[in-house]
Amino acid sequence: MSEKKRKNPFVEGPVAPDFIASVIAKHHTQADAGAHSIFLGQVRADVVEGKTVRAIEYTAYPEMALEAYHEIREAIFAKYPLHCLHVHHSLGTIAVGEICLFVMTTSRHRAAAIEACTEIVERIKKELPVWGKEILEDDAHQWKTNQ
Repeated sequence: MSEKKRKNPFVEGPVAPDFIASVIAKHHTQADAGAHSIFLGQVRADVVEGKTVRAIEYTAYPEMALEAYHEIREAIFAKYPLHCLHVHHSLGTIAVGEICLFVMTTSRHRAAAIEACTEIVERIKKELPVWGKEILEDDAHQWKTNQ
């Protein structure tokens, strides 16, 4: 993959619903695409030791995170017959109810789109060096562990 085609999946703040809608709307011109699979990750109001999470603060080491993301992206394109792949991951403080991860895969057939979307979400959660600090209602915090 050439350097100029490398995309930065990280956005400061939540992924805006109108941005997601615009990405989806732009795909109507892909006449040979038959399926889109979409994943939206949203910050939950989990309860931790009796206190409710009010936000998650996402941080990353940019160079390491970008390199890991591009390795994952290239592996997904090598494995699945995708027309395109969109990933937008939040950095910064994201409040409960806001979207922190948007993934969209497009393929000729639904199985490839769904399987690729599922795999990239799982790999992002396991392999991407992005850390989430859960901010609790009393401003205490704890580092989030993915399950």
